[in-house]
Amino acid sequence: MILSLICLLLQIYMVVIFGRVLLSWFPLDPSGPMATVGGFLHLLTDPVMKPVQRSLPPVRFGGFALDLSAIVVIVAIVFLQRLIC
Repeated sequence: MILSLICLLLQIYMVVIFGRVLLSWFPLDPSGPMATVGGFLHLLTDPVMKPVQRSLPPVRFGGFALDLSAIVVIVAIVFLQRLIC
């Protein structure tokens, strides 16, 4: 029962991270409703994403920087799911 709940929460957290990534691709009006959603997603994911972002430098392609922290966190979640689910 507890493991099923943990597995469900990990799956939901992965969806939240995907939502954060998707919203980062679009410019958001700071006063719009999507900015509120984006802020909430950042509030949920920052405790996990920020330490990874600090320890993992962005990959540079010319003048473009790619943040791979979401991929690292998702891989870690999948690994945890394989271990306990």
